[in-house]
Amino acid sequence: MRSRNPVFSRRGFSRDNGYAGFNTAPQAGGPAVGTQGNPYAQGGPYAQPSGNPYAQNPYAQQDLQYGAPPQAPAAAGRMTMDDVVVRTASTLGVLVVTAALAWALLPVDDAHIGRSYGIGIGAALIAMVLGFVQSFKRKASPALILTYAAFEGVFLGVVSSVVDNRIASGAAMQAVLGTMAVFAAVLVAYKAGWIRVNRRFYGFVMAAALGFVLLMMVNLLFAAFGGGDGLGFRSGGLGILFGIIGVILGACFLALDFKQVEDGVNYGAPREEAWLAAFGLTLTLVWIYMEFLRIIAILNQND
Repeated sequence: MRSRNPVFSRRGFSRDNGYAGFNTAPQAGGPAVGTQGNPYAQGGPYAQPSGNPYAQNPYAQQDLQYGAPPQAPAAAGRMTMDDVVVRTASTLGVLVVTAALAWALLPVDDAHIGRSYGIGIGAALIAMVLGFVQSFKRKASPALILTYAAFEGVFLGVVSSVVDNRIASGAAMQAVLGTMAVFAAVLVAYKAGWIRVNRRFYGFVMAAALGFVLLMMVNLLFAAFGGGDGLGFRSGGLGILFGIIGVILGACFLALDFKQVEDGVNYGAPREEAWLAAFGLTLTLVWIYMEFLRIIAILNQND
């Protein structure tokens, strides 16, 4: 399981079988399957010669007989949905606490905004490095993930304070509510089967995200060397349009997050994978929050 941020790779994807779990087990209620396409069965402790990754489960044959969906046994060492919820809550909790501290302790008035913004940018760079380190590690590191969340929170606290106090009062709360609304909507749509996460969906989202990130990088380079807002993709009408596209991409990555969490639970992933699920969800929610914050700032600057 790997993070969902577009700039990070995904361990669950392979050239042979596509995205983790694709072409193997349908979402919620599909028939049990063998090990092919199971990212947690290939060469791992759950790979069985019989082709059933759940052979250690005494009810596995009964599940196969009655067509029950593949569910990992509630045994020690296996990831559960509760594990994902607890780890995600812990990661987001650390992020919110450090964001609140940064908001309270780093003033953004004219006399201090330069220092506060410098601290925020420094925290963002550290968080980015930690995110890349965790992304390329083979196993989850809870300490690394929580440290990432702490520094990311400092950055979000400073940026949110700047936008809320100097551009649009109440912008941070509006962005939070928008992020929560997108999360709830995607979750409902995913559980209802309105969003079908398959290989084609994954390929489309990754291609769109890659194009989006490259375009934003080009815009940043033009802004750095030419001044202003570069090509104008992050201000005015174009800024609002690309902000909306960013939110939509974030929603698509939430669907990928939900799919991989579901596959991890169903395939009996190791419990430490719950930390990677929390890491991925945090990255996606931060992405959506920042896009909402940007849209709100642009709308208020145009007033």
